[in-house]
Amino acid sequence: MAFLPTIFKRKQAEKKDGWRVGGMEDFMTLIRVYYQAVMAANLGISNLAALPDLRVFKQTLHVPTVNNKLGVGERNRCKKMLTDIYGISDGFFKEIDQSIKRNCRNINNIQSYLFTFQGFSQDLMMLMGNLMKWKFRMPGFMKGALRTMTEKTVNDILTKDNWKKEDVRRASIGIRQYQNKLGYSASWMSEYVYNIIVLAKKEPKPKDVPEK
Repeated sequence: MAFLPTIFKRKQAEKKDGWRVGGMEDFMTLIRVYYQAVMAANLGISNLAALPDLRVFKQTLHVPTVNNKLGVGERNRCKKMLTDIYGISDGFFKEIDQSIKRNCRNINNIQSYLFTFQGFSQDLMMLMGNLMKWKFRMPGFMKGALRTMTEKTVNDILTKDNWKKEDVRRASIGIRQYQNKLGYSASWMSEYVYNIIVLAKKEPKPKDVPEK
C-alpha cells in the first residue's frame, strides 16, 4: 500500500503535471480496505492483525477510531476516497454492506466470504475478458460505449443460456452461483468490472524493453 502517502500530495501534483493517484492496484487495495472496515464495524473486531489491509490503511493515514469502535471511521474515510478518486456510486457501497451483513454473521464467516468474493471477482473478470475481447482496447473517449457494452455483457452472463462454447456456459453458471450467494446485482457487477477495465487501460506499458 505504498501509494497511500502520495494521496496527501495529490492536489499539488495534479496542479503541476496533471498526475492523479489511483491506478488499478490502488483501487483494488481500497476495495479490500472497505470490505475489512465494514466487517470490523459489524462484528466488533478490535484486533487489527486480523485485517492487514485495514491495519496499513489506518496506520498510514492516521485514521482516528470513532466511538472506540474499529471500522467506522476507516469505512467512512475509505468510502470518501473511492468516491472522490474513482467516482464510485453510493449504491455500490450499500450493496457491499448488505452482502457482508447477510453472509458474515460472525468472525468465523470472514475468511469463507473473502475467499468466495475472490473467486467471484477472478472468474467474472476472466469471462468478461473472454467475451469482450477487442472491446477492451476501445479508445478512452468512448467510455460511454464501453460502459454500455460492459452492462450488456454482464446481463448476458446472468441471463443467457444458449452459449456456443461449453466452457463459457459453465463459467456463466458458476458466476450466477456466486452472485446468488453474495447477493450483488447486475448493476453492481457492471460498475465493478467497468472501473477495473478503465483503470487497466490506463496502466503504463513496459518501456525500454531490450530487443532479443
